[in-house]
Amino acid sequence: MVCSPWRRSYTEPTAAMSDDVIAGKTTAATAAVHRGIPGAPPPELADLVRVEDRMSYVYFEHCIIRRDDNAITVTDETGTIHVPAASLSVLMLGPGTDITHQAMTVIGDNGATVIWVGERGVRMYAFGKPLTHSSALLQRQASLVSNMRTRLAVARRMYQMRFPDEDVSRLTMQQLRGREGARIRRVYRRCSQETGVPWDRRTYDHDDFEAGTDINKALSAAHTCLYGIAHSVIVALGCSPGLGFVHTGHERSFVYDIADLYKADLSIPVAFRTVAAEANDIGAATRRAMRDAVYDLSIMSRMTKDIKTLLEADTEADGLTGADGMDGDHVGLWDERRGEVAAGRSYGSDEDADELGADVGASADPFVDDDTDTVMP
Repeated sequence: MVCSPWRRSYTEPTAAMSDDVIAGKTTAATAAVHRGIPGAPPPELADLVRVEDRMSYVYFEHCIIRRDDNAITVTDETGTIHVPAASLSVLMLGPGTDITHQAMTVIGDNGATVIWVGERGVRMYAFGKPLTHSSALLQRQASLVSNMRTRLAVARRMYQMRFPDEDVSRLTMQQLRGREGARIRRVYRRCSQETGVPWDRRTYDHDDFEAGTDINKALSAAHTCLYGIAHSVIVALGCSPGLGFVHTGHERSFVYDIADLYKADLSIPVAFRTVAAEANDIGAATRRAMRDAVYDLSIMSRMTKDIKTLLEADTEADGLTGADGMDGDHVGLWDERRGEVAAGRSYGSDEDADELGADVGASADPFVDDDTDTVMP
């Protein structure tokens, strides 16, 4: 059976959905896809839905996912529904899910993140291209994380968001970690008192999800959703999931940095409320509750703004000129003195070419355009 946020109780309708999509109706185009007819061409970046305007995530299990033009179709024993790929932020695939190559192609072309979620909580991340041509935020992130002074400044800004009424500008990382640990322990105690759910400590087994207590299973499910959303926003903005400021050494260090900003307001309270409701399926109930909370708290929009603020992105100065500041589209050439010079032009005179011709001759790099310094695709 499909367990999906596309059940009406699970996902809010958006302008990107047609009435047929919301109703879960099928179309004749589905048959064409099954016959192998190619779908619509990939959309341009400018045509894609901005990350903060997309749905937080959808979850499916025990179903078959195919492509229908620029949408995906999800089929199980109850029928088929259509999901516009451009409206997806995160697609979570549970046990028993089969997905076609063409479906993955359209998901990647539309910049969505796919997470495979196993019965034991094992997950794997995969993602499509960013929703921007610009590498300005990525370069900014790399520059900040590569300098101890600026890295510490960004890390302090992250902790300042958790302690808005305090000045943390002079605290060391060890002091900040201690303050954060105490804060999270208070959050656990408060949620336990408010919901009546007993709390001891955070324990979980990566290899055996079912071995945990109900509250620890709910926390794991809620955090998985939050990590997926953070990963999707980070990638969509063109940043690196691996270049963290507080976390380090892992391919998703920055994902954990960003997700930790919202756990106290989002995933922890949701987990406790879900367990207090005595749901039969903790994982499914937690995902449904997370979907609602993500929408109510405008998490997608907040993440987008917070990441730009943390990286001190200057939209105009960094060449991010689109409506949401993330559509800059240019390729330059790096210069050790000037920083960057224009690409797509020749920097050598005819005389220079004649002098170098005898030395270079036929040994010229076949992957470099003769008229420019730009590497050919």
